[in-house]
Amino acid sequence: MKRKRKIMVTAGVIAACACLYCSASHGCQTSDETTQQYEEISHPTPNVDPNKVNDVKGIILHHTAEPTVERSLWVLTEGPRHVGTHVVIDTDGTRYIMCRPDQVTYHAGKSVLAGREGCNNFTVGIELQGNTLEKPLTEDQINSAVEYMIPIIKKYNIPLENIVTHEMIRNNYKKRHPRERVAGKVDITPTEYHRVMTDLKARLGVE
Repeated sequence: MKRKRKIMVTAGVIAACACLYCSASHGCQTSDETTQQYEEISHPTPNVDPNKVNDVKGIILHHTAEPTVERSLWVLTEGPRHVGTHVVIDTDGTRYIMCRPDQVTYHAGKSVLAGREGCNNFTVGIELQGNTLEKPLTEDQINSAVEYMIPIIKKYNIPLENIVTHEMIRNNYKKRHPRERVAGKVDITPTEYHRVMTDLKARLGVE
């Protein structure tokens, strides 16, 4: 798969909603400054629930744990089956948009967030290419993830405490159901999660 170069999208283009970022129902931002740095490529997944609308209340961060973005995209679009995500972010920051934030896809499994089970129904899933147990996220990945999240956070009024990792929501479920066996891989590490959240808070101007 040929790598895509980064692109700069001006406020005028965004105001006209002539980009995938807007068509994916993130909500448009308009300002005198450049607001989109990384390219978005439409890569639809069949693994969505056509009978539900996502009640967006949170964002779940994952790493793909796959060796290449090509492999990650194949896994997340092979279907129909219950494996999916809203976006895959490659190491160069390129975002592969698999479905809109208001669609329900299958990224969370058995999970609890803010006391509510079934996080697929009310969260957006972000898959960061690679395995953070072996290698840290790139600066481009973090910057691109933050760029993707901010319009969603603002549109749906998502509190920062509802931006978590897959492992966190799985552990919440295990605490609620201690006798139930819950399979799952170790996901994005606490260190890399902290890096993402630090950058996000800085961009939002919050402590």
